Amino acid sequence: MPDSTGFVEDTEPFRRELLAHCYRMLGSFQDAEDLVQETYLRAWRSYGGFEGRSSVRTWLYQIATNGCLTELAKRSRRMLPSGLGDPEQDPGVYPDDAGSVVSWLQPVPDALVTPDSGDPAVIVAARAGLRLALIASLQYLPPRQRAVLVLRDVLAFPATEVAVMLGTTTVSVKSVLQRARARLKEAAPAADQITEPTESRARALLDQYISAFENADATELERLLLEDATIEATPMRTWFAGRKTCVPFLRNLMGSPGDWRMLATGANGQPAAAAWTRDEHGTYQPYGVCVLTVTSEGIRQVRSFGEPALVTLFGFGPSLAGKGLLP
Repeated sequence: MPDSTGFVEDTEPFRRELLAHCYRMLGSFQDAEDLVQETYLRAWRSYGGFEGRSSVRTWLYQIATNGCLTELAKRSRRMLPSGLGDPEQDPGVYPDDAGSVVSWLQPVPDALVTPDSGDPAVIVAARAGLRLALIASLQYLPPRQRAVLVLRDVLAFPATEVAVMLGTTTVSVKSVLQRARARLKEAAPAADQITEPTESRARALLDQYISAFENADATELERLLLEDATIEATPMRTWFAGRKTCVPFLRNLMGSPGDWRMLATGANGQPAAAAWTRDEHGTYQPYGVCVLTVTSEGIRQVRSFGEPALVTLFGFGPSLAGKGLLP
């Protein structure tokens, strides 16, 4: 029988980073949570035979990564609307709902994956490895290439350890990594070309976006959006590019002042907001989570995830009274 106290002491410190790792691999917060639970169950069952030939951390990553590869063999990759086709030129068009045909990428709450560290550099690096642009780009890689790239370039595991994790050779790991880097650059060459603003500037832009949206102030949104801004909102496959197209679309979407309520949060190391919409009875119903990509000059991307369950997953209650959470 495994030593439960020893197991918890040895493995629990890595749960948060394993959740981030599984999310990078799977592109789904909920799937990542399930995989982490499965990882700890498998680790518990084999803990008595763990001989310490690698670190506990490496051992857990080996279990988690191979679990992710098994899961990825069962389903298609997760997408964003911008990965399905060109942007719509007509802001007045009614967006096309893809329904359940597409497996959509999900955001991940910062509160559950940000390292419990007092070192700001560690936190910044971890957040950079969770940016939506990176997660979306990883979806273009075959599962094994994805695993190697994440383990080597994001987590900085030595090639020798990655080879052991995946049951292959160091030479093979280096070859797969080279192909993965080339394919990633081809699929999304500008994924990481974003000038990060200061934390206070990012929060100010989020607050201004929330205020503009709640007040249905299209003029203020036009001021906040960069000229080349893009907007996409799952489960709609239709998306828009360019401020001249985005603003008229948002004007139609916002409705009247008070139709939307939002509360600030953080997702994928980026400013975000949980959102509720007012129904015909005047009750606010959960909509989902909106994630912003911001620069020091303004908002570059708005990605809304219209999945009501995300509001709860991000730690909010399902209802709102004004701007205060109901118990």
